[in-house]
Amino acid sequence: MSEPQDRHATITGIGVVAPNGTTTGTFWKATQEGLSVLDRVTREGCEHLPLKVAGEVRAFEPAATIEERFLVQTDRFTHYAMAAADFALDDARLALADIPDAPYSIGVVTAAGSGGGEFGQRELQQLWGKGSRFVGPYQSIAWFYAASTGQVSIRRGFKGPCSVVASDEAGGLDALAHAARAVRRGTDVIVAGSTEAPLAPYSMVCQLGYEELSRETDPSRAYRPFTDGACGFVPAEGGGMLVVEAAGAARARGADIKAVVAGHGATFTGASRWDRTREGLAQAVRQALAEARCAPEEVDVVFADALGVPEADRAEALAIADALGEHGTRVPVTAPKTGIGRGYGAAPVLDTAAAVLAMEHGLIPPTPNVFDVCHDLDLVTGSARAAELRTALILSRGLMGSNSALVLRRGTAQ
Repeated sequence: MSEPQDRHATITGIGVVAPNGTTTGTFWKATQEGLSVLDRVTREGCEHLPLKVAGEVRAFEPAATIEERFLVQTDRFTHYAMAAADFALDDARLALADIPDAPYSIGVVTAAGSGGGEFGQRELQQLWGKGSRFVGPYQSIAWFYAASTGQVSIRRGFKGPCSVVASDEAGGLDALAHAARAVRRGTDVIVAGSTEAPLAPYSMVCQLGYEELSRETDPSRAYRPFTDGACGFVPAEGGGMLVVEAAGAARARGADIKAVVAGHGATFTGASRWDRTREGLAQAVRQALAEARCAPEEVDVVFADALGVPEADRAEALAIADALGEHGTRVPVTAPKTGIGRGYGAAPVLDTAAAVLAMEHGLIPPTPNVFDVCHDLDLVTGSARAAELRTALILSRGLMGSNSALVLRRGTAQ
């Protein structure tokens, strides 16, 4: 039995803090133009590490948008989340007074893969270098995966259902799905998404254990999925937050419904078992299509996970074909993340934001730095491709084994 149309989960606001843009407008401009901003890592303390290329957020000053009392309590990944939440709420033109039963009908859901490593490292250095009296009280919470959910809800006064999702990279999509289900169950608004800040020395050392991490030093060659030159992924920081709102509540206040979160599927196939992700990812896609009541041939564009590991790329290409049938080799596929890096749990949220904007503008963004595709995919490369887009499929896989798929429909809920 389907939910009433006024409980359909819609997206009414987008907020982005990404390596290629710290507003939705600048992010989309760079994404549609296929600009690559991957570059050498510049963070202090990282110079000697073998990870040389990443997607850094450089044009962002947290103090310009976030109050000092919140800044001192939080890590960089939460700074991104608070700012992106502000941008998303502004984009949705949403205020507490607009929503009946607020603040209890507005909640927050985030996902995080690494937490606040920069804050934690700083405080531990204080502990071992100067002593316990020099460790701040916020060390107990700022590093924690749930910190962004807590701080966004406290700062904005939201008292509805709040949670955090921990399913590594796929967590970004799972958080959006969790938000959509909360809306269908009766919550009017959920601010949902994921932001990450893995480019600090402690966090980067932890990542060096990932065999899938690219060690290439040339930014133009470091992240090239679906090619013979694939050598792993490049990490990134930043992320996005979306306003997920009940269709009835959105219409009642005259909001612009940008997209509908129509279906989601998730599976688990084990850490770094990329051969198994063919079956697991295909099953997640089938689940998402079934929930969305969407036939495979209705999918107009696929935003790929695009890990950049040959075995994983092959498994994803085959999974798309398995789940979508003959349409899987014809449907346009794109991976804009090759121009900004793979931001762990934040990566699929930025893909979701790009998918919403792609449907709005009728334009499939290209896959930067990728030209010689060696898989049976219609991968969009070089420049953007004009297309009538009504349905988008977003894919994500985690290094620890999670697989997730999300179906978006354009515009108003039907």
